[in-house]
Amino acid sequence: MSHLPDWLPRALAALVVLTLLAPVFGWAAGAVGYAEPLENAAEATGAVDSAEAVGIALLPDYSVAGLGAATGTFVSAVVGTALTLIVALGIGRLLGSEPNAE
Repeated sequence: MSHLPDWLPRALAALVVLTLLAPVFGWAAGAVGYAEPLENAAEATGAVDSAEAVGIALLPDYSVAGLGAATGTFVSAVVGTALTLIVALGIGRLLGSEPNAE
């Protein structure tokens, strides 16, 4: 029977805190006029004006349509964190298989 690593509760607590703070980070980015560097480069080259939508984004602009800015950002943070955690744990299990101890 495996036991949980000592760092896991602290890591999960940090993820919860950062997820809860995601709407604050989103608001702060808007308040200071922050834009992602790739978006800035696309605007500078005119790629934004000529770009066509490739498909429908699940969480466009890190939000969920119809929920408002703070709630949409929070839901997006929860979904993104959960998906990343699931993938990381899956990869960790694949890479961290321990030999049977007898």
